[in-house]
Amino acid sequence: MKRRKLEMLLEEVESFQEPDVILEQYSTPATVASDMLHFAYMKGDIEDKKIYDLGCGTGILSIGCKLLGAAEVTGFDSDERALNIARANAKKMDVDIDFIYSDIEEVSGHAQTIVMNPPFGAQKKGSDRPFIKKALSTGEIIYSIHNRGSYDFISKYIAPAIISDQYTAFFPIKRTFKFHKRDVERIEVEIYRIINEL
Repeated sequence: MKRRKLEMLLEEVESFQEPDVILEQYSTPATVASDMLHFAYMKGDIEDKKIYDLGCGTGILSIGCKLLGAAEVTGFDSDERALNIARANAKKMDVDIDFIYSDIEEVSGHAQTIVMNPPFGAQKKGSDRPFIKKALSTGEIIYSIHNRGSYDFISKYIAPAIISDQYTAFFPIKRTFKFHKRDVERIEVEIYRIINEL
């Protein structure tokens, strides 16, 4: 599947109805999701793989993985309302995904590939760390989205795992909360591919 076709399909995914600012529930834009997942697909990390989506929200990354031929996809989130939307999205897109209600610390098992858009830590410093730790304990290859300028910290934090690839992208955030001043704020993010030897 071409990246543009994937993006068009992912634009149909419904977002949060009542996003929680503390959980930093910003929807992953279809542009960013399709870029990252198509990159992962071209690396051989999606098709026929078992995949975990940590902090899956309304399921855009999970759905994208399944559309690209993942063998098995499980999305984990601690917000039941978001999971209900994710389940409805998966049904609408006619993909079979297991969505599980779970705090990040409680996730267990093993996946060949992890995809995630963890909190950036804007509301609570360090809130991305439990996601990184869990990814390192459950996955072999990890794709993760972070604030631009995170490379040095992430590189040290994940050692001996390594960042094999990275690129920057614009992440448009629509006006979601009262403190947002613009209709759309475009922030720069870094997307990492991490190789982890469990």
